Amino acid sequence: MNSTSAYSDVWLPAPDCLQDRVILVTGAANGIGKAVAKDMAAHGATTVLLDRDVSSLEQTYDEIVAAGHPQPGIYPMDLQGAAPDDYTQLATTLEEEFGQLDGLVHNAAQLGALVPFANFEHDLWFHTLQTNLNAPYLMTMACLGLLKTSRDASIIFTSDAVGRHGKAYWGAYAVSKAGLEAFMQVLADELEDNTSIRVNSIDPGPVRTLLRRTAYPAEKRDTLNEPGDITRPFLYLAGPASRGITGQQFTLPGRL
Repeated sequence: MNSTSAYSDVWLPAPDCLQDRVILVTGAANGIGKAVAKDMAAHGATTVLLDRDVSSLEQTYDEIVAAGHPQPGIYPMDLQGAAPDDYTQLATTLEEEFGQLDGLVHNAAQLGALVPFANFEHDLWFHTLQTNLNAPYLMTMACLGLLKTSRDASIIFTSDAVGRHGKAYWGAYAVSKAGLEAFMQVLADELEDNTSIRVNSIDPGPVRTLLRRTAYPAEKRDTLNEPGDITRPFLYLAGPASRGITGQQFTLPGRL
């Protein structure tokens, strides 16, 4: 397994590259998650939209349906407060409603606070790690059996540069993203030889999202990629073109 990979923009997705696949996307109400879910649906996938923001989730649903793409599913869920049994129920519902799961995109995240560890509140530490690290672990473990029944399954983690090289004041967010990278690599190594599941991470770089605005309120936003600009590598890793690629950290360039 390679430790680092730069994504090439040479690859272009076929219009039906995700046809007949069922893909669960967390954080699908806004930002990168919404853009990824919409683009995957545009390329034939049946997307399952998961987020705690129900009204925005319904808007994502409506936009996919209005565009004539496969009807998605909606699964409202608050990752911060969800217990292990909630993830078991999620997996059961996916099997009952769709009969399969071919992809899992872990995109939902909480920033926490950009302060020194000496000033970091304990409750915020636990809440941030719950959403950003514990939830992806619990969801992956609950859905793993269903993913194993797919002929070509993919798990994708949305990462961040501070999860690969820590920076002062990024606190629990950076630690949680570093934990996701380790989880990705260990899981990929464990699944590589005896399943069809591949596991990778993507650092999308600076993107015009609410989380980015919170972290950098004075930043010139017109210099950033829009969420829709950076969906192609997610399509690549979710589809058949990336078979055999696992355990890699994809890094997108700056403005695409």
